[in-house]
Amino acid sequence: MYSLSFAEVQQLLKKEGLFREIVQGGNWHYTLSDSESVPSDFTHITYDSKDVQPDTLFFCKGATFKEAYLLEAVRQGAACYVSETIYEEADVPGIIVSDIRKSMALIAREFYGHPQEKLRMVGITGTKGKTTTTYFVKSILDHAYPKQNAIISTINTSLDGKTSIKSKLTTPESLDLYRMLAEAAANGMRNLVMEVSSQAYKLDRVYGLRFDVGVFLNISPDHIGPSEHPTLEDYLFCKRQLLAHSDKVVLFNETKHFPLLHEQAADQSSEVIVYGKDHPGTDYFIEAVAKDAVTLTVNSHTGDALNISGDYSIKLLGDFNKDNALAALIIGALLGASQEDAREGLKEAVVPGRMETFIQPNGSPVYVDYAHNYISLKKLLEYVKSETPDGKLFVVLGAPGGKGLSRRKDFGKVLSSIGDVVVLTSDDPDLENPADIAKEIASYIEGTIDVTFIEDRKEAIHHALSSAGPKDAVVLAGKGDDRYQITKGKRIPYQGDNAIVKAFIQQTEK
Repeated sequence: MYSLSFAEVQQLLKKEGLFREIVQGGNWHYTLSDSESVPSDFTHITYDSKDVQPDTLFFCKGATFKEAYLLEAVRQGAACYVSETIYEEADVPGIIVSDIRKSMALIAREFYGHPQEKLRMVGITGTKGKTTTTYFVKSILDHAYPKQNAIISTINTSLDGKTSIKSKLTTPESLDLYRMLAEAAANGMRNLVMEVSSQAYKLDRVYGLRFDVGVFLNISPDHIGPSEHPTLEDYLFCKRQLLAHSDKVVLFNETKHFPLLHEQAADQSSEVIVYGKDHPGTDYFIEAVAKDAVTLTVNSHTGDALNISGDYSIKLLGDFNKDNALAALIIGALLGASQEDAREGLKEAVVPGRMETFIQPNGSPVYVDYAHNYISLKKLLEYVKSETPDGKLFVVLGAPGGKGLSRRKDFGKVLSSIGDVVVLTSDDPDLENPADIAKEIASYIEGTIDVTFIEDRKEAIHHALSSAGPKDAVVLAGKGDDRYQITKGKRIPYQGDNAIVKAFIQQTEK
C-alpha cells in the first residue's frame, strides 16, 4: 500500500540536512544512482528486527542497539539500513545520518503520505491530567462527530472510533505514530486527540508533526532522573515544544511558569486561549462557588466567543477534574462542537482507572486512581481527606523502577502531610527490588504515619481494605486500570486494582 524509493529517501535526508553518506560494499558514496546497486522501492519500514519482510528499510535506533539486530534484519530480508553508525558486516547499503530519530520521523511521515494533514490534530501535554482531558475531549467530539474520532492515550489507543487496544507508550515511537495516523485517516477519522509526553519531544517521536490545537495543562517536577530529564528546566523545555508546533494554544493560568508559557505561545502560535481560575483577562474561568462536587459553571472575562459559558456536570470528582473539563470544552468548541454536544459529552465521559469509586459493605469508600506523581497524588489525597475528615486515610502505592526517581521523595512528602496509614507495594518495579523502592519512599515519610511494606500488590490491597473502618477511606494509587506489572523487563499479567476491589467487596458481602 505504501512505498518509498531509495532516491526519495536520499533526497529527503539531504534536504533536511541529516544525510552524511551511503556505505555499500566497503565503499562510501554521496549518491548511489546505479540501478543495479540501489534497492528496489521500500514497501515496509521498521526498527524491530522481528518485524522485517522483503524490501524493508530498517532503522538502527536506540542507546542499546546491537549490530546483531541489524544482521538478523538483513537475514529476514531488509534491503537497506539507516543509522548513525557504519556496520561493516551488513551486506546491504547503509544510509548514514547525523540524527537517527529525526531521520526516522521524517521518513515515516513521507512513507505514510503525510497522514497528519488528513486529520485535525489535538495534542495535550502536562504533568497531570493529560489522559482525563483526552477522554473528556473524545466524549465531546463523539457527540459532534459520531465514530469519527481517534485517540492515542496512556491507557488506550483507538484508530477507528470504536475499538481500543492497550497502549505501550504515552506517545508512540515516530514510525508507529505516523502508521497510526495513516490508519486513522484510512478509517475515515476526522479528529485525532493524543497525549504528548515530554519524552515525545526529547526523543523526537513527534518530530515533523504540527497540531491544530495544542494544550498545556500544568507543570510540576516529575520524570527527573538519569534515564529521563536531568533537570526541571529540561523537562519544561521539552514540554514547551508543543507550543512551538501548534496553530492554536490553550493554557491553564494557574500553572507554574505561566508568564514564560504565555509569552512563547503568543510568539509562536496564531491564537492563545487562557483558562482556569477567575483572573482579569482570563478567557474562560470556573466560578469559585460550585453547586456541588460534580458541577462546574463556566464564565468569561473577554467575551464568550466560543459559546461555552454555562453549567456542566462530570462524573469525576475533584476541582482538578473540573479544570480538565474546562480545557476539554475549549478544545471541543475550537473543533466545532456545539454547547449541547459538550454538555452531553462531559456528562457521559468516563476514564478507565481515574477516580473510580467503590463502597465497602461497612461504608468505607475506596478510590482507584492512576495518580503517579507529586501533583496528582497530592490533589487526590486532599480531595479524599476533605470527603472523609473524621476517619483515617489508607494509601496503597509504590513507584516504578528505573524512572521517575524524583517521585519517591515526592510521595514521601505528600504522605507525610496527608496520609495516616501507608501500605507500600509493587508498581512496575522492573529491574529494581520492590523492597528497595519502598525503603527509599519510606525514608522520606516523616511524622507518625503508620508505614507497612507488602510486596504482593493484591495482598497489600486486601490488607488496606480489611483494615479500613466505616469512617475511613482507602486510596489505591499508581496503577489505575493497568492489567500488568512490569517486572524484570517483562509485562506480567495483573488482575488490576479495580478488579481486586470488586472481588473483595463481593466476597465480603457473602
